[in-house]
Amino acid sequence: MEHRISAKELRVIAEGIRLVTLQTLEGFGAGHIGGSMSIVETLAVLYGSELRCDPANPAWEDRDRLVLSKGHAGPALYATLSLKGFFPKEMLSELNKGGGRLPSHCDRNKTPGVDMTTGSLGQGISVAIGMALGNRMNRSDSLTYLIMGDGECNEGQVWEGAMFAAHHKLDNLIAFVDYNKQQLDGFTKDVLDMGDIGAKFRSFGWFVQEVNGHDVAAILNAVTAAKANKGSPSMIILDTVKGYGTFAAGIEGNHHMSLTKEQMAECIKAASERLEEARAAFAAERAEQAAKNPAPKAPAPKPADNPALQPLEVTDDKAEEKEEPAPDDAPAEGSDA
Repeated sequence: MEHRISAKELRVIAEGIRLVTLQTLEGFGAGHIGGSMSIVETLAVLYGSELRCDPANPAWEDRDRLVLSKGHAGPALYATLSLKGFFPKEMLSELNKGGGRLPSHCDRNKTPGVDMTTGSLGQGISVAIGMALGNRMNRSDSLTYLIMGDGECNEGQVWEGAMFAAHHKLDNLIAFVDYNKQQLDGFTKDVLDMGDIGAKFRSFGWFVQEVNGHDVAAILNAVTAAKANKGSPSMIILDTVKGYGTFAAGIEGNHHMSLTKEQMAECIKAASERLEEARAAFAAERAEQAAKNPAPKAPAPKPADNPALQPLEVTDDKAEEKEEPAPDDAPAEGSDA
């Protein structure tokens, strides 16, 4: 499939989000590193290419909406929104700080660009369904995106929502399950084995795709196919590793962790190196394209109703540290993923 943005450019965006998320967590000294790292590539695809939004007008009525139901992954979303231009990068230093605008779990009343307050697991699907149904009633072409955890699918509310969305044929709802196979209390197969999650959603009448959740090209193709699907809601199962790209990858107890300076220095160094490798690969791709097409071409006009689908600009400046780490400001939920 041909896309407006290449997989190599999306990889630059993903590595930038991962780096800035790690810098933000380092500034606080603790946080939800596991579930934040496993959705980085999905956020890169959505905010780098697919999700219609306007950072200068976060309340834009015709925007697409994201419900990050696994709200404990807020640090990754905050990094993404900052890179997208919803708020200054300096604001990332407020993560988990009393009176700050970046709480442990997402809060639409505090953070520009956050569409829904989340963290009470299972409830996000109900809100996303309401948004999608409301957009249909208003004859809006806006899409609603939903990201849930696999442990979150222990909640019965998820399956009530799955039945409702299929019954109402909400093809303007595109959902993801972050299938990282871990939750707060351990591995999902040991806590409450969900079996074949994709098969379950298919049996409820959803259009289901299963992809490598760390492959930006695969995610982009899946979102494209989901947008083309008509008559049913879409579910994309993301096969991921909790804590991907860090020392926390796949280990026990990686839901919320205290983070030493040594651990984070190593992670940030590795993330910075991966970002530079991704930038080099993207630059080589652009040079090759320029060599094949030496005649300059005027850029295609951007759709009038879609003013803000701009590639994220990624830097590797470290988030400012203003205070010493303090205890996390919200309790974790037993079925977090």
